[in-house]
Amino acid sequence: MRLSEIKTILSTVETVNFELENGTQVPEHFHVTEVGMVTKHFIDCGGKERIEKTANFQLWDANDFEHRLKPQKLLNIISLSEQLLGMGDLEIEVEYQTNTIGKYNLGFDGKNFILLSKKTACLAIDVCGTSKEMLKPQLKTNVATCSPGGGCC
Repeated sequence: MRLSEIKTILSTVETVNFELENGTQVPEHFHVTEVGMVTKHFIDCGGKERIEKTANFQLWDANDFEHRLKPQKLLNIISLSEQLLGMGDLEIEVEYQTNTIGKYNLGFDGKNFILLSKKTACLAIDVCGTSKEMLKPQLKTNVATCSPGGGCC
């Protein structure tokens, strides 16, 4: 989800709710402690220099049980971040702590913002020696002949 999309959604909803993909709700008294721009400058495994920019939202579950973030307040925070940081219409990444700090993509199901699991990927498949076939999960069909160390299970 991009900043333009969340702003459109926030202008139409009455509450701001976040939920993990497994249905676990982020407690309604969460805080958005940061809205920022993260720049990742790196070289992929094929040697190509890359720069990625994302809008970063950090959610924090505090012991402030009376807190309830309203859509207009989050819109104001986003607007101020855009002005001060010169953010464009960036893709949003959300940080939220469960067992450890996780980074999530953001979706919306019509009621809740959904924290979507992120996946890693090879960005240089054509030059690093990894074929597209290697990326597909390989299912072992003859489980009856599996043995420890045999590589089939």
